Amino acid sequence: MKRIRVVTAACVAALLSTTGTTAAASPAADAPEAGDRAFVDVTATTLWVEPDTARGLDAPSLSNPVDLDQWNENMEDTETRGWLTGKLESQAVLGSEVEVTEVSGDWAHVVVPEQSTPRDDRGYPGWVPVEQLVENEDFAQQVQDLPSAQVTADRAALTDRPAGEVLQEISFNTRLPVLATTPEALRVALPDDSAAWLDSADADVYAPGEEPAPPTGQDLVETGEEFLGLRYLWAGVSSYGYDCSGYTYSIHRAHGIDIPRDAADQAAEGEDVEAADLRAGDLLFFAQPGGEGYVHHVGMYIGDGRMIHAPNESTSVSVVDWEEWDSDDEFSGAKRYL
Repeated sequence: MKRIRVVTAACVAALLSTTGTTAAASPAADAPEAGDRAFVDVTATTLWVEPDTARGLDAPSLSNPVDLDQWNENMEDTETRGWLTGKLESQAVLGSEVEVTEVSGDWAHVVVPEQSTPRDDRGYPGWVPVEQLVENEDFAQQVQDLPSAQVTADRAALTDRPAGEVLQEISFNTRLPVLATTPEALRVALPDDSAAWLDSADADVYAPGEEPAPPTGQDLVETGEEFLGLRYLWAGVSSYGYDCSGYTYSIHRAHGIDIPRDAADQAAEGEDVEAADLRAGDLLFFAQPGGEGYVHHVGMYIGDGRMIHAPNESTSVSVVDWEEWDSDDEFSGAKRYL
């Protein structure tokens, strides 16, 4: 994957020294309550439309820790995977901030501020298992004050020591505070007040408040191509599975560009682009035949008449000739966010 920007180890050390922060553990994190700011405490939490609607085979996605590979294995056939359509809202990766709006038994209703939607000004809404969240003001302060490591690998391992035993696997686009650094590894803070090591080759490091440098369209394409062959997952925004708009949202977010979470909302913003003027990185939108009505799909133009996209539950991230693929003449327009 194309590297975005790296703050040198010396810079990280200098930033850490100015905050006076060490890797020492602070008081234990708490279970969240309504009104709390909380953080995702698993590789990725999945937001459901309603609580207590999951099937037995969805159990690996509802625990702490999660086993998202097993969940995917449980949904090998298209019908089983397609059942999720309309029942899930989105996902949020480890360390993501959420606002808890309600707690009902073992479930919490949250909004995800980093995922914009006209449905709620506060962020993308949905229900998640309470045990996958923690309320932790110390971690919140670390997020604000410390350098952060943003995972650029498709997946990365958190280990007990540099190149040591794997404690947890995490997703592309996960962003965690950096407590310490060596030439080969980064010690990162976790939402539950623990810490772990991350291979420095798997992440870029940014100063507090810093974002990746503005990308070119080709940068977006190169990032998107890293996920060719990844099986589609309705509501997915992690490298364990994307839906069409979760894919385009995540690619842009990796490069510091915030776009809406859903395809129809992505189509409503950005710069209009004529089909004759398409450039690599532009987003292509599809609605009903004739290009009218509600936008239901989005892909990314990669040049030479081709589009990369996450099509549906029966397939994986793939490249197509977009005009040939659009056999029902559903193209409704293109947008540019660069």
